[in-house]
Formats: sequence, structure tokens, C-alpha cells
Amino acid sequence: MSDTHAPAQTSTREPVHEQTVDGYGTVRVLPLDAHADAGTVHAWVSQERAAFWGMNGLTRDQVAEIYAHMDTLDTHHAFLLLKDTDPVGLLQTYEPEADRVSECYEVEPGDIGVHLLLAPADEGAARPGWSSALLGAVASYVLLGLDRRRVVVDPDVRNDKAITRFLKQGFEAGEAVVLPEIDLPDVYLPEKHAQLAFLRREVAFPGDS
Repeated sequence: MSDTHAPAQTSTREPVHEQTVDGYGTVRVLPLDAHADAGTVHAWVSQERAAFWGMNGLTRDQVAEIYAHMDTLDTHHAFLLLKDTDPVGLLQTYEPEADRVSECYEVEPGDIGVHLLLAPADEGAARPGWSSALLGAVASYVLLGLDRRRVVVDPDVRNDKAITRFLKQGFEAGEAVVLPEIDLPDVYLPEKHAQLAFLRREVAFPGDS
């Protein structure tokens, strides 16, 4: 990855998870700094490929404000994913019972919700196995590191690439649902047609269940 949008002072932050993946590198999960990382995140979410993330057209300051607000919540958290020293993804975790997704499926004890945005590849770069390695490290963090039983994801039903990626990683497809519009003073989320998918700990890590 280029250093053009490298976040500020990531070396001063302690990772909440660090894992070396054979043939890939060391994955670090750092708490997102809403302002220091705004340039990196804004560059990713502004691209057409990230349209399903719902932040196309926002300014850098608006992106920073969204994540600064998230940082005040106990139920939703954002992280910057590093591969060695390069920023390669944005991870958000949340408590499903505190999210609109809970209106669309029966939340089980030990569930955790995840949103994942992978950074674009450098132009002309091939990265076979890249997303699988990163997803595996994320699963290790949320299921083993946070001691959860099941991950739920809700990609847009039109986002075939993300859905395929999750299913290849062992997720089981659930129902296609409509997440209701959220219109509050601090947050607005339009209605979303989503494909639910679930990854149980015993499937991802049979020896650690």
C-alpha cells in the first residue's frame, strides 16, 4: 500500500489484537483515531467501489465527525486494520441488540456484529488469498479475542463481492432483510436491503469452541 494516506501516529497506539498469518504478514487491529485516520478512511469510502458503505460524497471532516460520535458509544467500535505497517481495512464491531439489525433476526447470546471495508489494491497489484487472510484474523479477534459465539454481517444485497467473500470464509447465509431507516439527531441511516450471514465460533475454530 502507498503511504499517501497513511494514518498519523499509529505506532503510538496499542493494538487490541495482533496476529501473524503465514504467507501474509502481521495483522494489527488498532482503535480508530477519528481525526488522525480521517484522511485514510475518507480516501477509501469516497471511491465508487465503496458505495455500499454509504459515505460517498461526504467530506473528510464529516467522516471524522461520524467516527468521533461512534467513539462516544459503548456498543459500537471502529478499528483500523494494519498489515505489517500498512493500513488495509476498516473494521466496525457492534452489539446487535443495540443496532437496527436486531429488528430483522433473533439475536443470540454471544452474538457480535461486524462491518468490514477492505482497502483498494494498488493499481495492477494481484493479491490472491489477501482478503481471506485478513478476514481470518478479524474472525480470530472477534470470536476468540472477544470471546463471542457468533458473528453477524449484513452486506447490501447488491454487494455480490462481499457476500461471496463471507460465504467462502465459512459464513452461512441467512435471510435477505430490510433494515429500517434510522433518523435521529446524531445519526441518519437510510433503509437498507441486506443479506444476513453468520459465522459460528465452532465452525471457524473447531478446536477452540
